[in-house]
Amino acid sequence: MNKDHKYMNAALKEAQKAYDKGEVPVGAVIVLHDKIIARAHNLKTSAKQATHHAEILAIQKASKKIGDWRLDECEMYVTLEPCPMCAGALIQSRIKRLTFGAFDPKGGSVVSCQKMYEIKGYNHYPEVTIGVKEIECSMILSDFFKKMRNKNKSDKKFDIMK
Repeated sequence: MNKDHKYMNAALKEAQKAYDKGEVPVGAVIVLHDKIIARAHNLKTSAKQATHHAEILAIQKASKKIGDWRLDECEMYVTLEPCPMCAGALIQSRIKRLTFGAFDPKGGSVVSCQKMYEIKGYNHYPEVTIGVKEIECSMILSDFFKKMRNKNKSDKKFDIMK
């Protein structure tokens, strides 16, 4: 198994933790010198915090672990293309390389909705690898949203019966 698949599998395990908590299943890991130094998954709903995305939480943990905000030797693996906030946080934390699985046509800010890393003027741009384990990363999201839609339909049916 190649390195990218190995670490994306670890990010998928984090995504499953989010799924099990009823959170949008996105997971992230940060790797330094071929060792995972931070793991995180979305906690936005349970924490009631808009900034509790997997990427932000992983950056916070990695910074605490190494004792610096500069993560310039680190690589992030995340199951979903980062949103504008998270793509910006990768710039600010100086992440060396970003690898993501599924594309986000409604909010992705690396290649889908905008190409943040092609905007001139930032002082740092991570290397980017896209589509690693894309099918697996997409499937967990599709399954989650299908489950949520079905739950909402059954909740509405129950409300009608009252």
